[in-house]
Amino acid sequence: MDKASERLLLLIATFLKYPGVGCPDSFESNKEKHHDAIAQVQKRFQEVAKSLNIELPSGYPAIPTLRKDLDLLRKYGILDKRMYRWGYYLGTGAMSIEELKVAINALFAQAKFQGHPQVRLIYQSLEKRLRGLNIELQGELFYPVRQHLNRAIVYTDPEEMVAKGQNKDNLYHQIPLVEKAISQGQAIEISRQVSPYNQNHLGIVQIYPLQLIYHDIAWYLLYEYCENGHFAIGRVNRFANYCKPSDTIRGIAAQHENLQKAYRLIEKGWGLKLGDVEEQHLELAGELELTPVKVRFYPPVATFILEGDRRHPSQEISNTIKDKSTGELLSVDYTVTLPQRSFDEFLLWLHRYMDAVQVISPPELVEKHHKAAQRLIHRYL
Repeated sequence: MDKASERLLLLIATFLKYPGVGCPDSFESNKEKHHDAIAQVQKRFQEVAKSLNIELPSGYPAIPTLRKDLDLLRKYGILDKRMYRWGYYLGTGAMSIEELKVAINALFAQAKFQGHPQVRLIYQSLEKRLRGLNIELQGELFYPVRQHLNRAIVYTDPEEMVAKGQNKDNLYHQIPLVEKAISQGQAIEISRQVSPYNQNHLGIVQIYPLQLIYHDIAWYLLYEYCENGHFAIGRVNRFANYCKPSDTIRGIAAQHENLQKAYRLIEKGWGLKLGDVEEQHLELAGELELTPVKVRFYPPVATFILEGDRRHPSQEISNTIKDKSTGELLSVDYTVTLPQRSFDEFLLWLHRYMDAVQVISPPELVEKHHKAAQRLIHRYL
């Protein structure tokens, strides 16, 4: 291979390995009065060559040579024919422009509304890096065509906590360690400092973290107890600022297998309560009897219920009754088959509909719903 061809391939390899190279302060800690993007490209070029065991003369390639190579890459469409003020990169990686738009929408929602600190930094970097492309597309690239508005109700970003004087000494400060453990199948030790439902769950636990889940108003950690394989889900902010990695690493294959088991429990139930270890073993073995739950909805909620074709895999919507003279919807029955561990969270869902819902069966759920209605009445007496 001739010298010029090798140089072009190394330059392309540099852009692939360091997307955004040449951006102000993209890899230098000190801010310089004069920013020289090509000098940064030259430095990364030399690093890539060294990593590939390619020996280069000192100061090679010269800055003017690099400028000529950049022009050549533009000529053949490898780089766009525009300024790269915020760093050089090739195309849009593994995505088309349309796919990139969708990905950016998702990143923006997770960064802003779900409060994911790493995603916030990634989004800020992309917004800067792709500024030129966004101008070419007349602002379409970053327009939020889709948005997920569910907002986290607690602080999730340690930097934001410090900036606003709202430091919360919780597991959000240890998220990089937790994420690393998830991706490796590594056991860790964490500490639950708040447990609204069961004070016996407080203190140190040894777990395999399986996944970080955003649900409704907050981030949760799905995990498995090391001692007995019990699956559980806990709000991230209810764990202390403590994470001690173990030497035990079971690998990503075991993580996938156990994550699938946990999701079988999630999909069968309603909400995030996964039950105790005995219930889980029976349920996963197909030996736990599930309970049909039947509720009747009335206007104006009945119409809303009819719209929800996919609230639960086991649901059935039946007995739709309409006024014979007006055609107005009078009631609709909703049946879903659930494990008893999910009854409380299912009731919480029903409570939002107040007088527009009536539990028909099973009797224990009828009684719970009736007592809750009575307690509500008493509060207004």
